[in-house]
Amino acid sequence: MLRQRLPVRPLTAADRDTALAWCARDRPANVFVAARIEEGALRSNPGALLGHWVDGRLDGLAWASANVVPVGLDESGVADIAARIMRQRRQCASIFGPSEQVVGLWNRLGPSWGPVRAIRGHQPLLATSTRPSRLGLAIDPAVRPATMAEVGLVVPAAAHMFTEEIGYPPYFGSDRSYRAGVAALIRQGHTFVRIEGDEVIFKADIGSLALGGAQVQGVWVHPRLRGQGLAVPAMAAVVEHILGGLAEEVSLYVNDYNVAARATYARCGFREVGAFTTVLL
Repeated sequence: MLRQRLPVRPLTAADRDTALAWCARDRPANVFVAARIEEGALRSNPGALLGHWVDGRLDGLAWASANVVPVGLDESGVADIAARIMRQRRQCASIFGPSEQVVGLWNRLGPSWGPVRAIRGHQPLLATSTRPSRLGLAIDPAVRPATMAEVGLVVPAAAHMFTEEIGYPPYFGSDRSYRAGVAALIRQGHTFVRIEGDEVIFKADIGSLALGGAQVQGVWVHPRLRGQGLAVPAMAAVVEHILGGLAEEVSLYVNDYNVAARATYARCGFREVGAFTTVLL
């Protein structure tokens, strides 16, 4: 009797091209997972990327490590992935991605994984491929990639942004691990800052870069300078830098209630291309 293959199994390096092709079906929505694949996660983090298989063909993915991120799962895929990761609650900090898939996962995982810190039910997914300079926007010339000598300045700004967004600090006690993560982004040229004196007053990061797309995260303006017109030219500068050679499309997702941020992104040429949901565990 032939043994039936399970509908969910970890992907390996041999599945790399197939997985990336699946992610490319919706680049802004799937760039996080695509970036992990391009960074070599199929070798360095075996078992983290799960494939949903139907009749021997890939029919959806899910990144399942510190975060759970679905990619192109239909209803049966959501059910099968949820059943597979049911026991991973302790190592998972969040579930995020396209709303319908995240809600489907949480409906199945919530009864055993709850309670949660927060659910961000509607986060517009935005994207642009147009340089802000072509829209006639002023570009802040002081916004530039951070340097390794500035890690110590960037860490407090990054930690402040994280605490505002998530609701708790990114580290307790030593900042060694968090500092290493900040330094890694800077080393890659993925952190953009405006610094005045010895203080970061604006910061934004490329969190994921793959398939010709860049997803921006960690956008932050110093609280004392908010509402003074700094955000639009600073964010325009970030988009200009990225579209100048790093990627052909920039995307991000934003909480629907963050009216000021949404207005800034609209001014910079971003358009809504989807919707995300985030469950913070």
